[in-house]
Amino acid sequence: MKTKALKRFRSKLANNEPIYGLWATLESASVTEMAVALGMDWVVIDAEHGHLDWKEINEHIRAGLRSDTVVLVRLAERSTALTKRALDIGADGVVIPWVSTVEELEEAIRDARYPPEGRRGIGGERATAWGQCCAEHTAEANENVLVIPLIENVAAIPHVPAMCEVDGTDVIFFGPNDFTATAGHRGQWEGPGVAEQILALKDTIRAAGTHCGLMTTSIDNLLQRREQGFRMMGIGSDSGLMLKSIHQALLAVDRDRMPASSLDPADGRDVRLPLPQPPEDTTPDRGEVITGLGDGRTVELEAGVVMEALVGGFNTARGLTTGIVTMQPESLLPYHTHPCGESITVLEGEAEISIEGRTYRLDPLDNITIPRWLPHQARNPDSAKPARLHVALAMSVPERELVCRSFDQTKMPPDSSGTPGFERVTRFATAERLHGVGPGAEFVDYFNAALMPGIEMSGGFARFDPNGRLPDHIHDFDESICIIRGEADCVVEGQKYSMTGCATAMIPRERVHYFINESQEQMDMVWVYAGPMPERIVIAPGFVREGTKQQL
Repeated sequence: MKTKALKRFRSKLANNEPIYGLWATLESASVTEMAVALGMDWVVIDAEHGHLDWKEINEHIRAGLRSDTVVLVRLAERSTALTKRALDIGADGVVIPWVSTVEELEEAIRDARYPPEGRRGIGGERATAWGQCCAEHTAEANENVLVIPLIENVAAIPHVPAMCEVDGTDVIFFGPNDFTATAGHRGQWEGPGVAEQILALKDTIRAAGTHCGLMTTSIDNLLQRREQGFRMMGIGSDSGLMLKSIHQALLAVDRDRMPASSLDPADGRDVRLPLPQPPEDTTPDRGEVITGLGDGRTVELEAGVVMEALVGGFNTARGLTTGIVTMQPESLLPYHTHPCGESITVLEGEAEISIEGRTYRLDPLDNITIPRWLPHQARNPDSAKPARLHVALAMSVPERELVCRSFDQTKMPPDSSGTPGFERVTRFATAERLHGVGPGAEFVDYFNAALMPGIEMSGGFARFDPNGRLPDHIHDFDESICIIRGEADCVVEGQKYSMTGCATAMIPRERVHYFINESQEQMDMVWVYAGPMPERIVIAPGFVREGTKQQL
């Protein structure tokens, strides 16, 4: 323990001076040595996450000896044994994760103090000069040891005022990522309402005479947090700062990208970093169109079979038609072909889709995709209930040609995924779920050129948890998004549209947009792109095209 460094640390806080530090996650003790050389006030060695073992933690502590830099160890959990070990090898204090109550904080402080105030045993390690200075060290350790609780759970909110009254509490540190997750917005740094909660708690803590700390995310955020009254501020982690520098260099030579979020083999999805604005050569020539169910173009395809087109050439879409088909009980749409691919997704009821005699029974959210010119028919087998289908065709003005010949009938197995080289069937119950496209959202790919070579479009299903959203992005093709359950907000370059009940958005190519579920219920959508692969370019949040009035 470095008593002078700890007193300097506390003196700065008492004088309302900010203290800056670094989060060490990498095994090289050179990280801490650099922080010391640059005069940083503190370093936290992260032993909760990652791979650091005690030998590496010891080397970090050694690199901070006989300096004015306070070296703390973030423990994996509150533990008498772990606290004792970190302090015995010379740490100036500990950071305790997931402290939510006064009792947990009091236990953590007892772990760090020698009897009779605590339960830390006296060891013959570095802290006591290997047993040579037991009396001297134990006489001053309880007064100087630093115990910092991490508030990472919204359950801690009502207990924070009382925590500030606990003897030995100098600083309370926030973990916004986990705090946000416990608020129901997993994967976001500060989800909806969380930033306001943290600021309110900071005011409570400061009013009690205690100080607040957190990690900052950028230079601007560092200055903002200092202005807000946070005093123990992390400028970043060693790995995060290294990555930021690498990204900046790659961006300068147009090679920047994000790593894939999964450790599985790459699935071909775009992982490039957000661009500050759309590329200069992307100039949209049309506006978005939102069409509610009942406001589209309706046509009776056969007796008892009605299609309402919600996206198509009639509302400026190019290379794409989507809509809702309603089939009355036992109605039949006889064999026909299209000069383009077609997708059929069951929304309500059930459907029998036959392709050249191969008959598939589909349940809600099952999908079948049929290549161009392949004869097929659709039937509602239920004698009492209508069926509702979402359909998409890779052309802006649909065409079909009736087929008069008959086919040998084959009932396909209920788990059949189609016929290789021909139709593709996606069974929703067993379909692979994809994550990482946006926080709080999962996707199912129904069809694309990688799954069905030669198909002209791509599409699938997405489910958004409350506050789930997609990043701002653009495509090089038109897009249809139909909200089949719940409520969604579609935001297109500052214009916000509320959508529900199969309302469908036609987003033209090169318009910056995103979808978000701001309700408290799940939201489902069926999306279709007028392009063979689900490719996108992510744009930094908040882009509004010049001359556009923002409505948010």
